[in-house]
Amino acid sequence: MVSHAAGLSVVVLGGTGSLGRQVCRAFQGAGARVLSVSRGGPADSAGPPDTGGGGVAQVRLDPARAVPGEALAEVLAGAAADVVVNAAGLAGDGTEEQLTAANSRLVDALVEAAASLERRLRLVQLGTVDEYGPVCRGVGITEDLPPSPVSPYGRSKLLGAQTVLRATRAGAVDGTVLRIAHVFGPGAPRGSLLGTVAHHLAVRRPAALRLGALDGRWDFVDVRDVAAAALAAATAPRAVGQVVNIGGGQALGVRRLVERMIVLSGYPVPLVEDPGTVTGFGPGPDWQRVDISRARLLLGWRPRQRTARSLRDQLTAAGVPERAGAFARVVSPSWAAALERRAAPERRAALERKGTRERRGATDRSRTPEATPGIAPPRAATGTPRWAADSAGRAGGPGRVAVERP
Repeated sequence: MVSHAAGLSVVVLGGTGSLGRQVCRAFQGAGARVLSVSRGGPADSAGPPDTGGGGVAQVRLDPARAVPGEALAEVLAGAAADVVVNAAGLAGDGTEEQLTAANSRLVDALVEAAASLERRLRLVQLGTVDEYGPVCRGVGITEDLPPSPVSPYGRSKLLGAQTVLRATRAGAVDGTVLRIAHVFGPGAPRGSLLGTVAHHLAVRRPAALRLGALDGRWDFVDVRDVAAAALAAATAPRAVGQVVNIGGGQALGVRRLVERMIVLSGYPVPLVEDPGTVTGFGPGPDWQRVDISRARLLLGWRPRQRTARSLRDQLTAAGVPERAGAFARVVSPSWAAALERRAAPERRAALERKGTRERRGATDRSRTPEATPGIAPPRAATGTPRWAADSAGRAGGPGRVAVERP
């Protein structure tokens, strides 16, 4: 995916958050000049931006202590911004008033600030699939689905998305809304489900991991893939005025992911599912899978991080030593066997295709006269095919996780 962001001035609201840091890193890697704006920036925002030693300039802006529209307009004008990515906001168990202030009224102020400038900015709003609300099991979520959020978080984020789309239709900004699935990977929010698991495995092992029911199937996307989508949306002309889903495109079993994190950690931590357990995150959907066709079409984007790598990197970032010891090698959980059974037909088909190719190659070589001057006969393919390497990699087997239900 080719980026055209080199040389652009990019302002990232919430640049010190879990998503914002990755967005800053992506734009910086693409050659853009990046300014991170957050409550946690340097104390003196009146002077020149502080690069923080990492090449990304930073300023602090606390909407609770300033007139948001005027303060944001000053920051955007000072940075000569071409692009603004709004990665700021509040999730978790905040009150409806707090969520509305952080996820809706801040967007109102941002649009007001952008509209006051002489030139039109590109605005990328990082939204959430919670804006859609629940769907029937097996139904993929497309951008044409009328939003019907049921959580205060989803409602507040929908208000912000609607503000961006209205301002785009009015010609005040060139806006795009990215509706993002559950995020995981290095630096993903600690208050999320998998963030809670990673923190427990880093700090509270070997105590039992107590969570609510894990029966759902959710769509997950790596934070680095989200940052790549924001980078693509900043310069994709056909994305203006559009809502674009960003996800993995799969409904992954939540319990299986939690078990897999325990296995990857190398610690035999008991997993206890208790529907009465109080956690910092709300209950998730029973089923969720987003359709990412529009992201491929408009942004040239697709998820690139593999699930196992995302989980492993999230554990490492949380402080879990990168070790899969004897526990992870000795026994295999039941779900791993199920995965192997489901993958068997694909392996057989791959073997048949490989055999067909080799037979065709042998036939072609037999038809090719060896006496052709100056032309060496083609060599047969060698080496281990990828599917076989994957199978061998799984053959060691992750460890069994004991799941208790009170």
